[in-house]
Amino acid sequence: MNLENPHNTLIEKTESQGVCDSTKAGFAAVLGRPNAGKSTFLNTLVGEKLALVSHKANATRKRMNLILMEGKTQIVFVDTPGIHTQEKLLNQYMLQEALKAMSDCDLLLFLAPVTDKIHFYEEFLNNAKKPHIVLLTKTDSVPKEELLKTIKIYEKYQKNYQALIPVSIKDLGSLKRVVEVVARLMPPNPYYYDPEILSPNTTKDIAKEMIREALFDNLSDELPYESDVQITLYKEKPHIHHIKATIVVHKTSQKGMVIGKGGATLKRIGREARLKIESFVRQKVFLEIFVKVIPSWCKERESLKKMGYNFED
Repeated sequence: MNLENPHNTLIEKTESQGVCDSTKAGFAAVLGRPNAGKSTFLNTLVGEKLALVSHKANATRKRMNLILMEGKTQIVFVDTPGIHTQEKLLNQYMLQEALKAMSDCDLLLFLAPVTDKIHFYEEFLNNAKKPHIVLLTKTDSVPKEELLKTIKIYEKYQKNYQALIPVSIKDLGSLKRVVEVVARLMPPNPYYYDPEILSPNTTKDIAKEMIREALFDNLSDELPYESDVQITLYKEKPHIHHIKATIVVHKTSQKGMVIGKGGATLKRIGREARLKIESFVRQKVFLEIFVKVIPSWCKERESLKKMGYNFED
């Protein structure tokens, strides 16, 4: 441990070191409790805003893959919903997505905000069957003494993890350490994807998440959690992207809240979403948004299936 500057601490198992002349490629799932900062961390890491970010918990519903090249190594980071247990059907789907990522990926990255209690990590250990790294996040928010204290607590679990790395999205050096360690732990494989792309997810998928992010930014209480977005048209023309989207809610009263007085809320959502999409595609976007009521869409398994949330039997 670096006592003078604990932010530069790297605790790593020696067997993870190694040099590989051939290509390496693998999947690294980014996991943690809801609102642990997973999407913000990943967007900063890849240098592009692709994953939905919100201060509200449980914003991420589906896995999203983001690709980073480190030398001859292709790392496919998998953004996942927060690990939690709730009875709501949609929350059960989100937990399924997180647990499936834990079983499918080569490496797990557990994000632990430095102020969190250790029991979140202990619960994670009960389900972690793959090698994992602990990332102590938001380290810039606490004094050095508190960070040292937290590192010492996690050192007791050293036999369980491949590495422990304090991380701040404001500290590029800490992010570089994460990429280097993850790259060392990737298995020898040919590349899964074209090294030039940032994500195998379609532009349509990413646009949907950007509209959902605008929903979370502009609607309060439970409404963002009981709404969804369907892209009904996505046409790429030489100088403009034409998108039609429908915001789905499950109560008539919610439709009025999304539209707002004189359509003000919907206009604001549309404008923010359009600017986000334009920033990503680097072209003009013509975005039309409609609002539709599908009664209890988020409470019935068949309705969720029609919306693209497929439960495993």
